[in-house]
Amino acid sequence: MAARQLLRAVPGRRGYSGAGAAEFLHRSIVPTMHYQKSLPRLPVPKLEDTIKRYLNAQKPLLNDDQFRKTEELAHAFEKGIGRELHEQLVAQDNQNKHTSYITGPWFDMYLKAREPVVLNFNAFMSFNPDPKSEYNDQLIRATNMTVSAIRFMKTFRAGYLEPEVFHLNPEKSDTEIFKKIIRFVPSSISWFGAYMVNAYPLDMSQYFRLFNSTRIPKLDKDELYTDEKAKHLLVLRNGNFYVFDVLDRDGNMLEPSEIQAHLKYILSDNSPAPAFPLGYLTSENRDTWALLRKNLLENGNEEALQKVDSALFCLSLDDFAIKDFVHLSHTMLHGDAANRWYDKSFNLIITKGGTAGINFEHSWGDGVAVLRFQNEVFKDSTKTPAISPQSQPASVDSSRAVQKLDFKLNDALKAGITKAKQKFDATVESLSLNMIQFQEGGKELLKQKKVSPDAVAQLAFQMAFLRQYDQTVATYESCSTAAFKHGRTETIRPASVYTKKCSEAFVKELSKHSTEELQNLIVECSKYHGRLTKEAAMGQGFDRHLFSLRYLALSKGLALPDFYQDQAYARINHNIISTSTLVSPAVQLGGFGPVVSDGFGVGYQVQDDWIGCNVSSYPARNGKEFLQCIYKSLEDIFNVLKGKKIGS
Repeated sequence: MAARQLLRAVPGRRGYSGAGAAEFLHRSIVPTMHYQKSLPRLPVPKLEDTIKRYLNAQKPLLNDDQFRKTEELAHAFEKGIGRELHEQLVAQDNQNKHTSYITGPWFDMYLKAREPVVLNFNAFMSFNPDPKSEYNDQLIRATNMTVSAIRFMKTFRAGYLEPEVFHLNPEKSDTEIFKKIIRFVPSSISWFGAYMVNAYPLDMSQYFRLFNSTRIPKLDKDELYTDEKAKHLLVLRNGNFYVFDVLDRDGNMLEPSEIQAHLKYILSDNSPAPAFPLGYLTSENRDTWALLRKNLLENGNEEALQKVDSALFCLSLDDFAIKDFVHLSHTMLHGDAANRWYDKSFNLIITKGGTAGINFEHSWGDGVAVLRFQNEVFKDSTKTPAISPQSQPASVDSSRAVQKLDFKLNDALKAGITKAKQKFDATVESLSLNMIQFQEGGKELLKQKKVSPDAVAQLAFQMAFLRQYDQTVATYESCSTAAFKHGRTETIRPASVYTKKCSEAFVKELSKHSTEELQNLIVECSKYHGRLTKEAAMGQGFDRHLFSLRYLALSKGLALPDFYQDQAYARINHNIISTSTLVSPAVQLGGFGPVVSDGFGVGYQVQDDWIGCNVSSYPARNGKEFLQCIYKSLEDIFNVLKGKKIGS
């Protein structure tokens, strides 16, 4: 889903005396979790609707014979075992009204996955540069962003963070008067009050995992760990691990000048990089890492690992400047594993030239929570920075305050790190990242032509893949279901009979169609995509429902129903084109790895007058050529919408 608009923050007065205003980003008059209790529950769709939507999504991917077989299996499932499983799921859901039907299965899906988290699950979003260029200095930006991140955490924990609300009519709902009224409405019914003025409060149950949290590798299934009592920050530089307290005994933040002094001390430490950098272990297969972690603990590293796991977050300071956008993407998506701890809920990465980004672990939460954090941190650190280029670090003894963690490694651990490094380097070597900016139009022109900007971007991906590979394949677009209690995401399936028909007209049969006919085909795609998006956002997709029914069957020890053994089911879940979008004033670029070895990972944004795409791929696919095909598709679509005739 598109990024939420940033709610207005009231900047605090800058006086870092104890628990003053500067400890908080703002003090919302509506408590942070005011709406949480009364959020609507994620609906379990009707089984017949799910089957119908599933078959609609399968149609463009299959030939007639394959589709007939899939249709038969789907209807048999709907009348037989599927109906029984659905009824059990509904009964189970009715007994668990405090949560959503997808929560358990979705956490399990992430935590039971054994692939490395880096490139397979972790995503990145890079910050825009600070508008004031002299603030884009590594030490200044690291200090300011760290202070803003701590203020975000304190604001959230105090209940002062503005609730996350999607305003359809901000003139009515995003006002002081509305907030003053709604705060007196009991939280058991407050959601309805917001709904009356066309405002949709969003689930904030994931936010607490932003801080002091990590994913701990365990055999078969990992665990999420949070320790809100910890007061220290973890800093990685040159593969070395440092910790220092950023909160005092009473939970007040250290003076920014002290944080600056400690970070300056770390940046000037010329200890050599460790021969066996521990960070590589977090890039391993989860079972391999679980066994190595057990060895680490048994080898006298319990205290050091506890410091890593419980730290507020991980600040990674890289000793090089960013050359270009491709280099930026590689740095933020994976970087050098020696200088990352991929299991932390997020790594805040700041390079030599002050370029900043976030790499986040995905099991604990989705983009909505991370994006809100990024928006607030960017706004606070650029509008009301804690320190300036003229600020002097405090005269404190950083050598006492900063602890460098020392890990005791035996031969098995050294061998494990060496092997992890070899695997990581080989995988990264095979990853390509490419990007384009289409400058000939964006959201404004598309809205003027009454077509959905997102639908046009997705149509361009379909058209591009058809041009490049002469195929229509399984495509995934992520959509937030945060409008519901404990909602996660739902899948929009952008490949449809409409996009297939339209793509074939543009790519294969251009001479047979007038410009007006091509315009009508684009409009049809837009309408259908709009419907799919609305269904997904309202919890009426088919993917999560079918996933939960399959999960239920397996958890009850039943034989996997034939429906799930259909090759077509496997194929539609082998997402060759995996896509995700966001637009935010704080974010310059976002991206993630392909979800399958023969796939593309497509991060994209449709701005007012341009469209950007960031594509990841492995050797099985040519990302550069795919982007050229996307560019050509966008050019053709925009020309047709402008009423121009296009050549093949």
